[in-house]
Amino acid sequence: MNVLVCVKRVPATAGRIRLVEGDREIDTRYLGFTVSPHEECAVEEAVRLVEANGGSVTVLTLGPEESVDQLRAAVAVGAHRAVHLASDGREWDPGATADAIADAVRADMEAGTAYDLLLFGNEAADTGDYQVPVRVAHALGLPCVTGIKRLSVDGGRATARREAAGGWEVFDVPLPAVVAVREGINLPRFASVPGRLRARKTPVERREPAWPGNGLEMVRLVVPGGEDKRVEVLGTGPDAAPAAASIIRNLGLAP
Repeated sequence: MNVLVCVKRVPATAGRIRLVEGDREIDTRYLGFTVSPHEECAVEEAVRLVEANGGSVTVLTLGPEESVDQLRAAVAVGAHRAVHLASDGREWDPGATADAIADAVRADMEAGTAYDLLLFGNEAADTGDYQVPVRVAHALGLPCVTGIKRLSVDGGRATARREAAGGWEVFDVPLPAVVAVREGINLPRFASVPGRLRARKTPVERREPAWPGNGLEMVRLVVPGGEDKRVEVLGTGPDAAPAAASIIRNLGLAP
């Protein structure tokens, strides 16, 4: 089976987020970059499915030139082919992003590469958009399920399970299909040294989709305020023991 995984380059979520003047963009000067955690699990799930059923994994991203780093990271853990939809770095809204991905899938189909499964992360870590996989499925006329935490493929059909109150929702869909997975569906593997070496040598197919313009306009970004932190020095040596014991009792941690 052939699996396409779509990923997005996002700022590392553990970093401190600051905005540039005007509150329209994130200041990325001191941030590291990665793929969204959901998408990291999507790559791992694709690799596992191909290991069990045979086939190949293609990883695709829409983003600036630096996004090649995230493609190579996916190749290092088992993806076979990488496609870069190069942009000038501006943020594409969900509609424009989905159209570019759908066009790329159609181009591959015309070239003889058809995908049995399109995997996405459930939402991007930076913008929180849930729309892209649904829009891609609609554009290609494919069935779509989202929020998936268990996935299996057999006999040209996929069984996808989504957590629900008190149990699971189970979906049986024909392939090809679009599936958006959630973090926790698996535990992504670490890249091995041979995998990293292979990723360096793997060519990245570069395409330049025309920017169609965004249908949505971002007015401003807001970074939630953090909690204030306060440090109190209780003392030094044995003299600090009574104060420490008093705090522990006030917290209800000791009688």
